[in-house]
Amino acid sequence: MPLLAGALRAAAVPGFGRALAAFNFSLALSAQAAWCVVPRRPPLSNSSANCWSCLRPVNMFNSYNVKFYHSKALTSPYPGSHVERCQIPEDKVGWLIEWKDYNPVEYTAMSVLAGPSWADPQIQNPVGRTGLTGRGLLGRWGPNHAADPVVTRWKRDRSGNKIAHPVTGKNILQFVAIKRRDCEEWAIPGGMVDPGEKISSTLKREFEEEALNSLQKSPEEKAELEKQLHKLFSQEHFVVYRGYVDDPRNTDNAWIETEAVNYHDETGETMDNLPLEAGDDAGVVKWVDISEKLELYASHSHFIKLVTEEHGAHWTEHPGPECYE
Repeated sequence: MPLLAGALRAAAVPGFGRALAAFNFSLALSAQAAWCVVPRRPPLSNSSANCWSCLRPVNMFNSYNVKFYHSKALTSPYPGSHVERCQIPEDKVGWLIEWKDYNPVEYTAMSVLAGPSWADPQIQNPVGRTGLTGRGLLGRWGPNHAADPVVTRWKRDRSGNKIAHPVTGKNILQFVAIKRRDCEEWAIPGGMVDPGEKISSTLKREFEEEALNSLQKSPEEKAELEKQLHKLFSQEHFVVYRGYVDDPRNTDNAWIETEAVNYHDETGETMDNLPLEAGDDAGVVKWVDISEKLELYASHSHFIKLVTEEHGAHWTEHPGPECYE
């Protein structure tokens, strides 16, 4: 059922057009389902053209290899409404058949839009067309959930005093950054949420794997890392951002949504004792001074800016228009 629910959510996205591919039952019910073969039928008469229940049955198989037919999913009006589906010619049913003019009707019941506890909030993603349909590198139709741990500390001199920026006088914040292997861009060491995994677990796991190379550690070394990181990741933290991410992997049918969380080591005692070591998807890892000059992967620069605002740290040497009022 989770896969089917995900397909329904993706199908409800405003302006999705061809993104209704997410509603493909053969994919929603079974990753192994074959694409449908539409049997040839005699041409429909004018009287039968409006009889949706008479339209071609489309052969599909679920995970139990039981055949069912794509016919009731074509009925009009839509249950509980007067909304008519757009009519689909027999030779345009399958998703492998190109149909540039396909413009399906958009409909979400008012009972769903009212926001009951059993319904997802109205999804506004993607923000717009991406010029690419399908899933690209992403595994799921609709939102693919990620987590980005922003681990920060104050930049300090050898005496342990915080270092302020010479122009703004604000203290300089640092964060743990990785250089991605796939695109060689600097980024927050995050990753995708595993099925059934809590966001809090993903945040900690991704940081350990990419910034501390935990996957290559012995059980004893990994246990020590866990012990040292427990204090940092169990303390009060700041949720920087939740939602859609402007990511190069996004398509019209699949996109990244993330939760970025800031774990701040105020004294530096925790992170100073943890040697950074790149691992998993990271080629390089290091502490980076935060400023507007940073060029980071996807929407990561925006997340970092929000963190500096939360801590009152240095970001830019150029004051905004409000400073001249």
